[in-house]
Amino acid sequence: MGKSCVNATPFVKKIGQGGTGSIYLADDLRLQGRLCAIKEVEHNQTLPSDILEQAREQFFREASVLARLDHPNLPKVSDYFSEDTRDYLVMDYVPGKDLRELMQEAKRNKTFLSESEVLRWAVQIADALNYMHHQNPPIIHRDIKPSNIKITPSGLVKLVDFGLVKIMAPDEVTITVIQGQGTALYTPLEQYGGDDTHTDPRADIFSFGATLYHLLTNEPPAEVRKRFLNNRSLIPPREINPNLSLHIEKAILWAMSLHPDNRPLNVLALRDALVGKQDVPLFPARDLLGFETPQITIVSAEQIVSYFAIGLFIIGFITTLLR
Repeated sequence: MGKSCVNATPFVKKIGQGGTGSIYLADDLRLQGRLCAIKEVEHNQTLPSDILEQAREQFFREASVLARLDHPNLPKVSDYFSEDTRDYLVMDYVPGKDLRELMQEAKRNKTFLSESEVLRWAVQIADALNYMHHQNPPIIHRDIKPSNIKITPSGLVKLVDFGLVKIMAPDEVTITVIQGQGTALYTPLEQYGGDDTHTDPRADIFSFGATLYHLLTNEPPAEVRKRFLNNRSLIPPREINPNLSLHIEKAILWAMSLHPDNRPLNVLALRDALVGKQDVPLFPARDLLGFETPQITIVSAEQIVSYFAIGLFIIGFITTLLR
């Protein structure tokens, strides 16, 4: 590709692939021996030219916001640039395994990740999300999942991949950095809307809860669309991992409530519920696990015929009276 920006040399290798672009590893020109990750954003070229231009302008606005973030559990965005039809984010490369890899190792060994260790990770993730959600305007990650959370060799948690991040600008329908809906297993119902106007920090709370569900059970949670149709499709975590603490199960199910109003008000409330500092509200089971399927009464063919005959009789009777 040649020199990609003032900060990085030609890409060393591809280290990730998404639906809208790749992630590359590169050397930093300014600091010898330092590696950075370059996230490629390839916009949909079939969009009308004015919408495409808005998307690229939105990319630069959001990239400039991300570049101002400074938190120990977030990779630092150091630059952003464009080449032809693609835009790029330059950020710290985070070495180490992601939580999906660690979970898969535990599953192969027929065991579960340590509850106390997952809680230590969860506290750090909550701190990062709280920091993002309290920016002005708030920043929503929108793609929290085990493979987007890495553990550095020193044990520090990093919430990576800002691919679907949304800046909640007031009175503005935003076009996200990368158009998409997140990963289905961890995505709340409201995130399936087309214009993002219904997405707020509670969407991240849902994805965070779904991520913890997967990490502590080795099993992916039921997708929300399936839960909407069948409120028993989400298996309570303790039925899969009986050693899981009851208060943690309650906190996870609280976060995974289908309706945003039934979830924790903010990520710190979820954190406190996870560590036992806050009680979970006493929602009915259907509010935590799904919506109740309405009872539908099936009318027999004989009844339909009877109702039809009665209707014809009434119409005939009224017609006779009017003559």
